[in-house]
Amino acid sequence: MQVTPRVIAFHYTLKNPSGEVLDSSSGAEPLRFLEGAGQIIPGLESQLVILQVGDKRTIQVVAAQAYGDVDPSLMMEVPRARLGVERELEIGDQFSTRGPNGEPGGVFTVVKLEGENVTLDGNHPLAGVDLSFEIEIMSMRDATQTELSHGHAHDGAGHHH
Repeated sequence: MQVTPRVIAFHYTLKNPSGEVLDSSSGAEPLRFLEGAGQIIPGLESQLVILQVGDKRTIQVVAAQAYGDVDPSLMMEVPRARLGVERELEIGDQFSTRGPNGEPGGVFTVVKLEGENVTLDGNHPLAGVDLSFEIEIMSMRDATQTELSHGHAHDGAGHHH
């Protein structure tokens, strides 16, 4: 028997290991995702799909099941001149890269400035961080054919991209 993937809507508050709030849906619409479409981190989805509407939980997600562990190969030191930026750089500045055929590449963040060299980090900012989600399941429903063909959930008001 084929089971139709569901659209699950939930409110959340995301915290790091020291309890600092990193993000929250409080005061906004709940986050909706299409089950099995890879729209949210795997460690969170695997726990949300076994809950029911109205459930409230704190879900711990280890880094490997969230944004992954820090990959040292994504850290690089480059000459400042290679970045082609004329303004003064600051820690936290970000650069988007493109692949050889112009396709979107990764995002690199300036993490260190030393003389004429810049250290860039291509890891997700939450790589290597265990996360804690306080969640409440607001709704669940079968996905529509349109959502399945598009590969993502639509909000209740229609189609938005």
